[in-house]
Amino acid sequence: MKILIVSDTHGRTNNLEWVLEKVKPLDLMIHLGDLEGGEDYIEAIAPCPVQMVAGNNDYFSDLPRQKIIDIGGYKALLVHGHHHGVSFDSRQVKEAARVEQCSIAMHGHTHWPAIDLKDGIIRLNPGSISFPRQPDHRPTYILMEIDRFGTAHYTLNYV
Repeated sequence: MKILIVSDTHGRTNNLEWVLEKVKPLDLMIHLGDLEGGEDYIEAIAPCPVQMVAGNNDYFSDLPRQKIIDIGGYKALLVHGHHHGVSFDSRQVKEAARVEQCSIAMHGHTHWPAIDLKDGIIRLNPGSISFPRQPDHRPTYILMEIDRFGTAHYTLNYV
């Protein structure tokens, strides 16, 4: 199973379109908020089912602020992160995942990518595929692949 995880497109989909073409086929795409009205377009261009949550810039969106989904044998909490203090540290979002009995917490908001396997909760932040803030300013996304044994593997990728 192959899952594309992105966040913070902010209405700009050029990089997302390129990545979708590059990494297909996909079984699932996850967008962690700040689509800024791009929900319908993103669903239309994705070659697979899409799970999305609203971010702090999705003012008029009907998207939920949080979702819990099953991916293979994993239960994942999807949030944008602005309500969980992710700009400061990961404790709140990991605790929210723990409370929901999730083994994975996925969030965006910071525009800085992270794959954090510490503290018993896997934390995935794909950074921003449109407006990265980390020192090299390269747009990023995460691929999650579940192998034939049911084990998840995560890779941070650059556009």
